[in-house]
Amino acid sequence: MRLLIYISLLFLSINVVNSQTYIGKEKQIKQILENTKNFSKYVNTSNYKMIGECYTIDAKIFPQRGNILEGKKAIVKYWTLPEGVKTINHKITQHEIRIVKNTAYDYGIYEGTTVKKDGKKTSWKGKYVIVWKKVAGYWKIYLDIWNSL
Repeated sequence: MRLLIYISLLFLSINVVNSQTYIGKEKQIKQILENTKNFSKYVNTSNYKMIGECYTIDAKIFPQRGNILEGKKAIVKYWTLPEGVKTINHKITQHEIRIVKNTAYDYGIYEGTTVKKDGKKTSWKGKYVIVWKKVAGYWKIYLDIWNSL
């Protein structure tokens, strides 16, 4: 009987850790999820122009080590990798998305793998918060902050 209780508690705790909360209109939640998926696709394909398009004109990013960077030009420069370096896996897992009128936020975990010039792979993982703004009917990243686990 104790084993059954222990197993039940274990499964319950796993579900709590991996649960997702989405608050807002379903259509808008789906758009934010799709935009997030596209962002990862652009990172994985080194499509820097489209990475920039994911952000508002007045967007700001807060990289783990560095100053706050503002505007698309600075943001694209930050995301542009050196020649011969490539991100081959970028994934974002939202724990919560909450929409309030024309602003939304989500937070969760990001992870990925980068291949260096010498072919060596480096994996990374961290936590993030994104604030979204609705611009001309489309959700774009306004504030983007992250740090490693």
